[in-house]
Order: sequence, then structure tokens, then C-alpha cells
Amino acid sequence: MLQHALIALCLAVPGASADNSTAAGKFTVEHPTLHNLGFEWAIIGDANRNATVAASFRKVGDPEWREALPLLRIGGERVYRVRENLDYTVPDGFAGSILNLEPGTEYECRFELADPEGTSGESSHTVTVKTRSEPQPFAGGRVLHVYSPEYDGERLEPSFTSLLQAYYGAGLGDWSVVWERRAQPGDTILMHAGLYQSERRNYVDPQMTPFDGTMSLTLKGTAEKPITIKAAGDGEVVIDGDGNHRLFDVMASHHHIFDGLTIRNTDVGIFAGQKEVLGAVGLTVKNCRFENVGFGVWTEYAGSSDFYIADNLFLGRDDRFRLIGWTGPLWASAGPYGSHQLTSYYAIKVYGPGHVIANNAIAYFHDGIGISTYGTPPDDPELQASSIDICNNDFHMLNDDFVETDGAAHNVRVLNNRGINAAHGGYSAQPAFGGPVYFIGNLLYHVPSGVAFKFSAKPAGLLVFHNTIIGEQTLREPSSNMHFRNNLFLGRDTPDRGIMTWGNASAACSSDYNGYRPNSGVAGQYVWFRPPAGSINYEPQESDWQTFATLDEFRTATGQEAHGIEVDFDCLENLMPPDPNGRHAVYHAMDLNFRLNPSGKAVDAGVPLPTVNENYTGSAPDLGALEIGQAQPTYGPRWLKAQPFYR
Repeated sequence: MLQHALIALCLAVPGASADNSTAAGKFTVEHPTLHNLGFEWAIIGDANRNATVAASFRKVGDPEWREALPLLRIGGERVYRVRENLDYTVPDGFAGSILNLEPGTEYECRFELADPEGTSGESSHTVTVKTRSEPQPFAGGRVLHVYSPEYDGERLEPSFTSLLQAYYGAGLGDWSVVWERRAQPGDTILMHAGLYQSERRNYVDPQMTPFDGTMSLTLKGTAEKPITIKAAGDGEVVIDGDGNHRLFDVMASHHHIFDGLTIRNTDVGIFAGQKEVLGAVGLTVKNCRFENVGFGVWTEYAGSSDFYIADNLFLGRDDRFRLIGWTGPLWASAGPYGSHQLTSYYAIKVYGPGHVIANNAIAYFHDGIGISTYGTPPDDPELQASSIDICNNDFHMLNDDFVETDGAAHNVRVLNNRGINAAHGGYSAQPAFGGPVYFIGNLLYHVPSGVAFKFSAKPAGLLVFHNTIIGEQTLREPSSNMHFRNNLFLGRDTPDRGIMTWGNASAACSSDYNGYRPNSGVAGQYVWFRPPAGSINYEPQESDWQTFATLDEFRTATGQEAHGIEVDFDCLENLMPPDPNGRHAVYHAMDLNFRLNPSGKAVDAGVPLPTVNENYTGSAPDLGALEIGQAQPTYGPRWLKAQPFYR
């Protein structure tokens, strides 16, 4: 029953082959992350799309196998945007993740391909894969001590007066690029308390960054012996860019750790890769604080891989007191933090495989976290935006979106994030190139556009489970292979706006076990488009959309939401919606309670999903992001105790 209730993967999107049997092709294990594993399996045939891949797993040494979510059938979906000449057809295959594993642990993972019309080739794979662990400094390496130029106390040796002197042995002025004493893999550079401010107009700048103020770090650590740049623990370490463009350029580096630093007063805090040029590998940025920056951490390079960006605080330059957006009368006005025309862009933006972006707190940027809107993904899986975790981040005041998965290929996982105040969209896939992209356990409050999920530019492969959305989903642009389960959508009584819109380009779509709070006084609450079975339509006419006043009407006409329910705000403990007329208002997470009312209709109203909600406490999983009786996720840096973080 679960397989049928979970994802109707076998509905007809015509494949390139008329053969209904399935020939197994290449099986790919993606880059592991700390808690999740991703897999891809190419196929030929299965024109009627009724093949399946069952997944199971166990820790190495455990006797019992556990069920995982089945892999998602992908292929044949067209992803395009005419304006940018983008036109991509997803290759036939399966892809999916095994979720919520333990770090640094070996797992056996088993996959079984089945097709009623028969299979050929290797139809079963069992692979052993180890999840990653959090990167740590090498315990046996040298320790180099850096003190600010103003420090005049006792020093631990060997000591240096700037980071570049410790890292390269660099000199002053023209001699700043004479690098005769380079750091070695495994070295730890301890930055002692103080202000390290570039004097970039000073020919003999003590930080050894004359003219541009940029510290270019190009050395190569290894996964076992990273090069670590870390606060010594004797007070705050402030690295100030003096208003320059890039403070750190690490695009040529391998396996560097930045830990516990304050990076401020620069356009780009850490530049880690340029498209089709060069990019960092194995970059770690943790426990850092970014202030007055236009960009926090940024790579566009497809070969950038396995970043770990966690437990950081990012504070941009955008308006603190009103939600502006990037269109409308307030967009071009000046405010207390300068012009609102893109004073800060992204806190974090990446491309390439294997990145983990977790437990960061982000405020006052255009966008929070993004995958590069790269275009057609490279053919090589090692160069695609796949196996990326965006988890447990805390967002406040974004003038566009909280999270953008806009260049995602496969197995991008947006899990357990909290987003408060975004002007244009909440969680975005604009587009995704086959997927799956998982949106699970996320919170959303005050997105006045009515676009909780910005599924645009014809994305393909979207799995939307267990989110709590205080607002509407109104985007009328068809997506492919989109499936909703166990979500809550609670309308804010926005005038002339229904609660839910589904735009499906094909019959490979499904929605069930969700809860909806309709908007008062609105006749058309549920809007639906799906072309007839066996056809595809990415450009429907207005007359192709169906509108329904009640969930019962929608269910009867479409066959969807057989177990869906209508709810009200009494399904929550104590939460009121944002003002539907307060577009520029600001709300604060510390004032909002997203927990369910134990007596409400959303309790025990969901469907079990293996590895997603199997620890539910009642007779069935609850709807929304927060299960009754379970601890609330930790949003933002685990070291940050004060709320709100954005002051």
C-alpha cells in the first residue's frame, strides 16, 4: 500500500523507446554526505513507466535490512526556458536517497529493479558506502600562531604577524608574492584575538594584501590532513576587508578549514570557484560570523565538491526594518543600510557534488542559500549539482527566496529549515534537472507573494513531504514528476487567492495526505492542471486549468487527495497568520510557535514514509514539519544561544 500511496511513479510520460521492458544500465553512487546517501541508475526502455526500484539498507554488521524510499523514476521530462536558450531532456533512469543516517558509518545499500514486462542486465545492486564525518584539524600537524599587528604581549612560537605570513611566508609590498615557507598539509594556523584589517592602500600593508586586500589561498591539503585556519580561543578574531571586493580567494585550494573567525566589511567573504575556470575542493567553513558582506561563501565551479558549511552566522547589508523585495516602489529607494538594489546577494551559493550546508543563520540578503542557476548540467555526474544537503538553516528577511535549488540535478535534500519573511518565494526549484529534489520538514511564514514553493522553468522530480506552510501555493507553471505528502498549507485569508495550485506537465504526479486551511471569502480554493494520460503539456491555456471551491470537489474530479483534509489554525498550539495586507511587515521566529495542537485534526493524519517519519508517536504520522512528542529541530548555529540571531 505504501508504494502506491507514496509516489505514482509509473504514470505515463512517454519514453524515447517503445520497449516496455527495462534494460539496466550504469549504476552510480553519488558523493556521500554526513547523513544521506544518493544513487542513480540509468535504464533503457520502460516506455510505459511501470518499472520500480525498491531500496533497503543496513549498517555493516547488522542482521536486519530496513526499507528506504523507492528510487524515483525519472526520464523524458523536458526542462526549458526559452529566454536563456535552455532546453534539456532528462535521461531515463532512477534516482533517490537513503535519508537520516549516522555520520562516519558504513552501510550496505541494496537496490532491486523490477518490471512486469521483464528486465535485462544486472537488475540488483548491493553496495557498501560510508557516510562522511565532520572535517577536523589534523591532530599531528604543526601549530602556527598568528597575532595582530597591535599585539605586544608574550607569543607562542612559531609566531607570525599576519595570516599570509604564516601561510606562505609572504613579505611586504612587492615581496608579498615571494612564497618560500609555505604551510604544509596538516598544519593548523591559530589566529589569536584581535583586529586583522587590510590596509590595502598601504604599499607595506601588514596583512600583505596591498592594493586589492585579497588573501589568495592556493595550497593543497588532503582529506586526512587539511590546512586549518582557526580562532585560537582567546577572544574574537576579526578579519576586516576594508571595503574591498574579495577578502579570501580559495578557488585553487584543496581541503581547507575556516573555524571560528569573524569576516566582515567586504563584498565577497570567501570566493571558492568560477564557472569553467577553477574551484575549491573539500572546503570547510564552520562556526564563523560574516558581517556587512555582499556574499558569504560562493562557488560556481562544477568541480567544486564536498564542502561543509555549517554553524555560521551570515548578516548581509539589506534593510533590517521592512521586507523590500526586488520589485515595487520600495526597491529603488534608499534606506538606513544604503540602496536596496542588491547590496547583498547570496549568503551561500554552490555548484558541484557532495556539499553539506547545515545549521547556518542567515539574514538581510537577496537570497539565503542557492545552488548555481548553472544551466544544462554536465554529462559527468562528478560535475553535477547532486547529493547536496541544505538542512537545519534559519532564515530571516530575504528579499527573494530562502533556498534556491535552481541548478539541481539529482538528490538535493532541503530538510528541516525555518524561513521567516521572504519577499518573492520560499523554497525554489527554478529549475531542477530530473531530481529528486527533496523538500522535507521545512517551516515557512510570511511570503506575501503566495509562492511557498517556487517551482519554475519547468523543473522535474520534486518530492514535497511534511512541510508547514503558513501561506498559499499559487504558482501557475507546470512541473514534471511532482509529489506532495503530509504537508500543511494554512491560508492567511489573502483576498482573491486560493490556498493551493498544482501545475503538472504530465500524468506522473500525485498529491495525498495533506492538510489545507482555505482562505475565507474566496470561491476558487484549489486550482489544478494535468494533461490527459499519455500526453505532455508545459504551456497550458487559461481554459485548461480547473478550479474547485472545496477539497471534496477537487478530490471527486481529480482522484487526488483521497486522504487529504481541511483544517484551521486550531490545528496548531498557538499561531496566528501574518497580516495578508502587510507585505513589508517583519515577523520574528522567537514569537512563532509551529507546534501542533495535540487535539487538532492534523495529528495522526499522515502516511508512513520510510526513513522520513518512521519515528512517529501516534497511530500514524502527523501532518506538517513537527511531530507531536518529538524534539523540535535545532535551527541555525548550534553554538548560538541568543535569540533573535539577527540583531
